[in-house]
Amino acid sequence: MCLLLVAIDAAPGLPLLVLGNRDEFHGRDSAAAARWDEDKRVVGGRDLVAGGSWLALRNDGRFAAVTNLRTGVPATAPKSRGALVRNFLLGEATPVVYLDLLRTQLADYGPFNLVVGNRDGVYALGSSEGLMRPLRRGVHVISNGALGVHWPKTERLQRRFGELVRSGHVNDEASVLDLLLDETQPADEELPDTGVGLDLERRLAPVFIRGERYGTRAGSLLVRHHDGSVALRERRFGPNGQAQGEDRWAALANAAFEQTAAF
Repeated sequence: MCLLLVAIDAAPGLPLLVLGNRDEFHGRDSAAAARWDEDKRVVGGRDLVAGGSWLALRNDGRFAAVTNLRTGVPATAPKSRGALVRNFLLGEATPVVYLDLLRTQLADYGPFNLVVGNRDGVYALGSSEGLMRPLRRGVHVISNGALGVHWPKTERLQRRFGELVRSGHVNDEASVLDLLLDETQPADEELPDTGVGLDLERRLAPVFIRGERYGTRAGSLLVRHHDGSVALRERRFGPNGQAQGEDRWAALANAAFEQTAAF
Protein backbone atom coordinates (compact mmCIF):
# COMPACT_ATOMS: atom_id res chain seq x y z
CA MET A 1 0.00 0.00 0.00
CA CYS A 2 1.01 3.61 -0.30
CA LEU A 3 -1.30 5.32 2.17
CA LEU A 4 -2.67 3.84 5.38
CA LEU A 5 -4.85 5.27 8.15
CA VAL A 6 -5.24 3.29 11.38
CA ALA A 7 -7.86 4.55 13.84
CA ILE A 8 -7.85 2.88 17.25
CA ASP A 9 -10.80 3.64 19.54
CA ALA A 10 -11.13 6.89 17.60
CA ALA A 11 -14.54 6.38 15.99
CA PRO A 12 -17.84 5.62 17.79
CA GLY A 13 -18.61 1.90 17.82
CA LEU A 14 -15.37 0.98 16.04
CA PRO A 15 -12.43 -0.20 18.17
CA LEU A 16 -10.47 -0.52 14.93
CA LEU A 17 -10.74 1.09 11.50
CA VAL A 18 -8.09 0.75 8.81
CA LEU A 19 -8.32 2.71 5.58
CA GLY A 20 -5.85 2.78 2.72
CA ASN A 21 -4.95 3.04 -0.95
CA ARG A 22 -2.78 0.63 -2.86
CA ASP A 23 -0.83 2.33 -5.66
CA GLU A 24 0.83 0.04 -8.18
CA PHE A 25 1.60 -0.46 -11.86
CA HIS A 26 -1.63 -1.36 -13.61
CA GLY A 27 0.11 -4.12 -15.51
CA ARG A 28 0.99 -6.07 -12.34
CA ASP A 29 -1.42 -8.98 -11.98
CA SER A 30 -3.52 -8.89 -8.82
CA ALA A 31 -6.57 -10.68 -7.44
CA ALA A 32 -9.51 -8.93 -5.81
CA ALA A 33 -10.17 -9.34 -2.10
CA ALA A 34 -11.52 -12.84 -1.46
CA ARG A 35 -11.16 -15.80 0.89
CA TRP A 36 -7.68 -17.29 0.68
CA ASP A 37 -7.24 -20.88 -0.45
CA GLU A 38 -4.58 -21.45 2.23
CA ASP A 39 -6.93 -20.39 5.04
CA LYS A 40 -10.60 -19.61 4.48
CA ARG A 41 -10.59 -17.54 7.68
CA VAL A 42 -8.59 -14.88 5.81
CA VAL A 43 -9.79 -12.37 3.21
CA GLY A 44 -7.68 -9.92 1.28
CA GLY A 45 -6.32 -9.02 -2.12
CA ARG A 46 -3.40 -10.95 -3.59
CA ASP A 47 -0.39 -10.01 -5.67
CA LEU A 48 -0.32 -12.71 -8.34
CA VAL A 49 3.31 -12.00 -9.24
CA ALA A 50 4.91 -12.72 -5.86
CA GLY A 51 1.97 -14.25 -3.98
CA GLY A 52 1.79 -11.75 -1.15
CA SER A 53 -0.79 -9.18 -0.10
CA TRP A 54 -0.94 -5.52 0.84
CA LEU A 55 -3.79 -5.75 3.38
CA ALA A 56 -5.63 -8.77 4.77
CA LEU A 57 -7.99 -9.65 7.61
CA ARG A 58 -8.82 -12.82 9.54
CA ASN A 59 -12.21 -13.55 11.08
CA ASP A 60 -10.81 -13.30 14.61
CA GLY A 61 -9.63 -9.72 14.03
CA ARG A 62 -6.04 -10.51 13.12
CA PHE A 63 -4.86 -8.19 10.32
CA ALA A 64 -1.81 -6.77 8.60
CA ALA A 65 -1.02 -4.01 6.10
CA VAL A 66 2.24 -2.90 4.50
CA THR A 67 3.48 0.22 2.73
CA ASN A 68 6.67 0.56 0.72
CA LEU A 69 9.30 3.09 1.75
CA ARG A 70 10.19 5.41 -1.13
CA THR A 71 13.96 5.89 -1.26
CA GLY A 72 14.61 6.69 -4.91
CA VAL A 73 16.55 3.43 -5.26
CA PRO A 74 14.88 0.32 -6.75
CA ALA A 75 14.39 -2.48 -4.22
CA THR A 76 16.56 -5.53 -4.94
CA ALA A 77 15.89 -7.61 -1.81
CA PRO A 78 15.19 -11.32 -2.33
CA LYS A 79 11.74 -11.46 -0.69
CA SER A 80 8.51 -9.64 -1.54
CA ARG A 81 7.16 -7.20 1.03
CA GLY A 82 3.72 -8.69 0.42
CA ALA A 83 4.98 -11.82 2.16
CA LEU A 84 5.07 -9.84 5.40
CA VAL A 85 1.28 -9.57 5.34
CA ARG A 86 0.73 -13.12 4.11
CA ASN A 87 2.99 -14.70 6.71
CA PHE A 88 1.37 -12.86 9.61
CA LEU A 89 -2.16 -13.79 8.53
CA LEU A 90 -1.28 -17.44 7.99
CA GLY A 91 0.64 -17.71 11.27
CA GLU A 92 -0.23 -17.62 14.94
CA ALA A 93 2.61 -15.57 16.43
CA THR A 94 1.53 -12.55 18.44
CA PRO A 95 2.22 -9.16 16.85
CA VAL A 96 5.12 -8.52 19.21
CA VAL A 97 6.73 -11.90 18.61
CA TYR A 98 6.25 -11.61 14.84
CA LEU A 99 7.77 -8.14 14.58
CA ASP A 100 10.59 -8.96 16.97
CA LEU A 101 11.65 -11.84 14.73
CA LEU A 102 11.22 -9.70 11.62
CA ARG A 103 13.66 -7.14 13.00
CA THR A 104 16.41 -9.74 12.48
CA GLN A 105 15.39 -10.23 8.83
CA LEU A 106 15.05 -6.67 7.53
CA ALA A 107 17.70 -7.12 4.84
CA ASP A 108 15.57 -9.81 3.21
CA TYR A 109 12.93 -7.26 2.16
CA GLY A 110 12.79 -3.93 0.39
CA PRO A 111 12.22 -0.90 2.66
CA PHE A 112 8.79 -1.03 4.30
CA ASN A 113 6.40 0.02 7.04
CA LEU A 114 4.35 -2.85 8.46
CA VAL A 115 1.30 -2.67 10.71
CA VAL A 116 0.04 -5.86 12.36
CA GLY A 117 -2.58 -6.41 15.00
CA ASN A 118 -5.12 -8.57 16.75
CA ARG A 119 -7.75 -7.96 19.40
CA ASP A 120 -5.03 -7.41 22.00
CA GLY A 121 -3.19 -4.59 20.24
CA VAL A 122 -1.77 -3.00 17.11
CA TYR A 123 1.94 -2.54 16.40
CA ALA A 124 4.06 -1.01 13.67
CA LEU A 125 7.58 -1.66 12.44
CA GLY A 126 9.50 0.59 10.06
CA SER A 127 12.51 -0.97 8.39
CA SER A 128 14.35 2.36 8.16
CA GLU A 129 14.79 2.53 11.92
CA GLY A 130 14.13 -1.09 12.89
CA LEU A 131 12.03 -0.08 15.86
CA MET A 132 8.75 -1.69 16.87
CA ARG A 133 6.16 0.60 18.37
CA PRO A 134 2.65 0.08 19.75
CA LEU A 135 -0.07 2.16 18.12
CA ARG A 136 -2.11 3.68 20.93
CA ARG A 137 -5.60 5.12 20.91
CA GLY A 138 -5.92 7.74 18.19
CA VAL A 139 -5.50 8.15 14.45
CA HIS A 140 -2.23 7.18 12.80
CA VAL A 141 -1.49 7.83 9.11
CA ILE A 142 1.43 6.22 7.28
CA SER A 143 2.58 6.63 3.69
CA ASN A 144 5.83 5.88 1.88
CA GLY A 145 8.01 7.82 4.31
CA ALA A 146 9.39 6.62 7.63
CA LEU A 147 6.99 6.12 10.52
CA GLY A 148 6.11 9.47 12.05
CA VAL A 149 7.00 11.46 8.92
CA HIS A 150 4.14 13.66 7.72
CA TRP A 151 3.47 14.36 4.05
CA PRO A 152 0.69 16.50 2.57
CA LYS A 153 -1.39 13.43 1.71
CA THR A 154 -1.11 11.96 5.22
CA GLU A 155 -2.05 15.25 6.85
CA ARG A 156 -4.96 15.78 4.48
CA LEU A 157 -6.38 12.28 5.00
CA GLN A 158 -6.04 12.59 8.77
CA ARG A 159 -7.77 15.98 8.78
CA ARG A 160 -10.64 14.87 6.55
CA PHE A 161 -11.13 11.67 8.53
CA GLY A 162 -11.39 13.73 11.71
CA GLU A 163 -14.01 15.91 10.07
CA LEU A 164 -16.00 12.82 9.10
CA VAL A 165 -15.87 11.49 12.66
CA ARG A 166 -17.07 14.81 14.04
CA SER A 167 -19.89 14.92 11.48
CA GLY A 168 -21.25 11.63 12.82
CA HIS A 169 -20.96 9.83 9.47
CA VAL A 170 -17.96 7.60 10.15
CA ASN A 171 -20.18 4.49 10.18
CA ASP A 172 -21.17 5.20 6.57
CA GLU A 173 -18.66 2.98 4.80
CA ALA A 174 -19.08 4.66 1.42
CA SER A 175 -18.34 8.07 2.93
CA VAL A 176 -15.21 6.73 4.59
CA LEU A 177 -13.98 5.14 1.37
CA ASP A 178 -14.72 8.35 -0.53
CA LEU A 179 -11.95 10.00 1.49
CA LEU A 180 -9.53 7.93 -0.59
CA LEU A 181 -10.71 9.52 -3.85
CA ASP A 182 -9.14 12.89 -3.05
CA GLU A 183 -7.01 14.14 -5.98
CA THR A 184 -5.98 17.44 -4.38
CA GLN A 185 -2.51 18.45 -5.61
CA PRO A 186 -0.25 19.98 -2.94
CA ALA A 187 1.97 22.96 -3.68
CA ASP A 188 5.51 22.11 -4.78
CA GLU A 189 7.01 23.60 -1.63
CA GLU A 190 5.01 21.15 0.49
CA LEU A 191 6.25 18.03 -1.30
CA PRO A 192 8.78 15.66 0.23
CA ASP A 193 12.11 14.99 -1.45
CA THR A 194 12.43 11.23 -1.68
CA GLY A 195 15.03 11.16 -4.44
CA VAL A 196 12.68 10.53 -7.37
CA GLY A 197 12.66 14.05 -8.84
CA LEU A 198 10.08 16.83 -8.68
CA ASP A 199 7.92 15.62 -11.58
CA LEU A 200 7.38 12.20 -10.00
CA GLU A 201 6.92 13.71 -6.54
CA ARG A 202 4.05 15.73 -8.02
CA ARG A 203 2.43 12.70 -9.63
CA LEU A 204 2.66 10.68 -6.43
CA ALA A 205 1.47 13.47 -4.12
CA PRO A 206 -2.36 13.15 -4.15
CA VAL A 207 -4.26 10.70 -1.97
CA PHE A 208 -5.72 9.16 -5.15
CA ILE A 209 -3.32 8.77 -8.07
CA ARG A 210 -4.82 8.70 -11.55
CA GLY A 211 -2.48 7.41 -14.25
CA GLU A 212 -2.39 5.30 -17.37
CA ARG A 213 0.49 3.02 -16.36
CA TYR A 214 0.68 3.59 -12.59
CA GLY A 215 -1.90 4.71 -10.09
CA THR A 216 -4.29 3.77 -7.33
CA ARG A 217 -5.38 0.17 -7.88
CA ALA A 218 -7.47 -0.41 -4.75
CA GLY A 219 -9.04 1.46 -1.87
CA SER A 220 -9.74 -0.64 1.22
CA LEU A 221 -11.70 -0.25 4.44
CA LEU A 222 -11.27 -2.70 7.31
CA VAL A 223 -13.38 -2.45 10.47
CA ARG A 224 -13.77 -4.36 13.72
CA HIS A 225 -16.83 -3.79 15.90
CA HIS A 226 -17.21 -4.11 19.68
CA ASP A 227 -18.98 -7.47 19.28
CA GLY A 228 -15.93 -8.86 17.47
CA SER A 229 -17.50 -8.85 14.01
CA VAL A 230 -15.22 -7.71 11.20
CA ALA A 231 -15.52 -6.54 7.61
CA LEU A 232 -13.28 -5.72 4.66
CA ARG A 233 -14.56 -3.62 1.78
CA GLU A 234 -12.49 -3.04 -1.36
CA ARG A 235 -12.91 -0.75 -4.36
CA ARG A 236 -10.78 -1.46 -7.41
CA PHE A 237 -9.53 0.85 -10.16
CA GLY A 238 -7.89 0.46 -13.55
CA PRO A 239 -5.85 2.80 -15.75
CA ASN A 240 -6.74 6.48 -15.39
CA GLY A 241 -8.82 5.77 -12.29
CA GLN A 242 -11.54 3.78 -14.03
CA ALA A 243 -13.71 1.95 -11.48
CA GLN A 244 -13.41 -1.82 -11.84
CA GLY A 245 -15.60 -3.23 -9.11
CA GLU A 246 -16.27 -3.32 -5.39
CA ASP A 247 -16.68 -6.14 -2.87
CA ARG A 248 -17.46 -6.44 0.82
CA TRP A 249 -16.64 -9.40 3.05
CA ALA A 250 -17.97 -9.68 6.60
CA ALA A 251 -17.85 -12.19 9.44
CA LEU A 252 -19.22 -12.49 12.92
CA ALA A 253 -16.47 -13.11 15.49
CA ASN A 254 -14.63 -16.29 14.47
CA ALA A 255 -17.39 -17.21 11.99
CA ALA A 256 -17.00 -17.79 8.27
CA PHE A 257 -16.58 -14.81 5.96
CA GLU A 258 -19.51 -14.12 3.66
CA GLN A 259 -19.68 -11.77 0.71
CA THR A 260 -22.25 -9.10 1.55
CA ALA A 261 -23.80 -6.10 -0.12
CA ALA A 262 -21.79 -2.87 -0.07
CA PHE A 263 -23.64 -0.02 1.61
